[in-house]
Amino acid sequence: MKIEQIYTGCLAQGAYYIVSEKEAIIIDPLREVKPYLDRLEKDNVTLKYIFETHFHADFVSGHLDLSKKTGAPIVYGPTAQPEFEAIIAEDEQIFEIGAIKIKALHTPGHTMESTTYLLIDENNVETAIFTGDTLFLGDVGRPDLAQKAGSMTQEDLAGILYDSLHSKILPLDDSITVYPAHGAGSACGKNMQKETVDILGNQRKTNYALNQPDKESFIKEVLDGLTAPPKYFGMNVAMNKGGYESLDDVMNKGLNPVSVEDFENFAEETGALILDTRNPADFHKGFIPNSINIGLKGDFAPWVGSLIVDVKHPLLLVSDEGTEEEVITRLSRVGFDHVLGYLKGGFDAWKNSKKEIDEVKRISPTEFVEQFNKNSKVIDVRKIGEYSAEHVDNAYSRPLDTISDWVSTVDDSEHFFLHCAGGYRSMIAASILNSHGIRNFTEIEGGFNGIKKTEKLPVSDFVCQSKTL
Repeated sequence: MKIEQIYTGCLAQGAYYIVSEKEAIIIDPLREVKPYLDRLEKDNVTLKYIFETHFHADFVSGHLDLSKKTGAPIVYGPTAQPEFEAIIAEDEQIFEIGAIKIKALHTPGHTMESTTYLLIDENNVETAIFTGDTLFLGDVGRPDLAQKAGSMTQEDLAGILYDSLHSKILPLDDSITVYPAHGAGSACGKNMQKETVDILGNQRKTNYALNQPDKESFIKEVLDGLTAPPKYFGMNVAMNKGGYESLDDVMNKGLNPVSVEDFENFAEETGALILDTRNPADFHKGFIPNSINIGLKGDFAPWVGSLIVDVKHPLLLVSDEGTEEEVITRLSRVGFDHVLGYLKGGFDAWKNSKKEIDEVKRISPTEFVEQFNKNSKVIDVRKIGEYSAEHVDNAYSRPLDTISDWVSTVDDSEHFFLHCAGGYRSMIAASILNSHGIRNFTEIEGGFNGIKKTEKLPVSDFVCQSKTL
């Protein structure tokens, strides 16, 4: 038997490839299926089942393409109602793969179809659980995503999750290996550990959610501090449940090189958003007016989903040459399948054609210190938790993920400084501000990390600021 965790850091997502004798299964595959097909061919094994722990919200699964290319059936847990052919497992139903078995344990709470898969090895020993979003390392799945207006609240779901954990997972042996669907950085939980594999016994000791004295305390603690989920989550659920276009077709349409002249006309005619995926250090020196910068070398796909939201919005790409396929692949992971093409020759082609370009004023932390005074206005776009831990004294906390709510409150007549932790998120914010006609600001390279290293500015962990900008 072989168990391989295929972990994708930019999504903090774990898929699982398991082989026994000449048969294999894949649990929670990502959208692009070629890596799985390559593994199957290399190992000379047949894919018997594709197991889905639930209808994922934060990424589009590869279950449909994988099933079409291999003939393997898709398996969901009880109560799932996909709009395509699938096996709907019964609670505790056994599936045989080579010399091992997989038992479906219905564990609702995160969603009502959520199911944990228990692996029973060749010696009939319960060995591992693949918990999806039911149990993470250090946390449990958020129970606010599947609530239904008028019939089910997040409190109801949290209570159901408590029952699932205590009736199906916690009775298992401490030696059981826990393989979750997500790790630290995912928006599917709030307190995840950096590790991606653990044993159940250690989780009993270290996971706050498993150490609550009763159901009431569990509900209170699990719901406490939850921020609003990214708005694209519901669209990804719909795609996973209802179906989507083949990634092959998405790739064929998106890998369309567009000349400078056609690119400009295309943008005007279609209303497409121009997405510039270059490094912030390159973007600030020059970019196509009104384009949005979300750098490929970062948490690219989650930020696209959180800020653009509408997965059906047409996109035109400005990317470093040779990265276009990777960009389209990573966009597809969160359901953004409507890439119309990319600028042939990249930004250099636009610049060399003498077309209009825009810039973001960027300074070093040292320059910021030199220019800063008691009347300076500073906007910090880090997460609230980062800001609360430490920030430039009197800076305004305006998290990037809520920029659509606060951008209209910015007074462009008053200059302000803009920063995040290292420069990635603040350049995203800068590009969005620019697209709204807000230009009277200076972005700080290196962000708060660089500012702190200067040791020349007062920092505070005391939150005291007005609500207006």
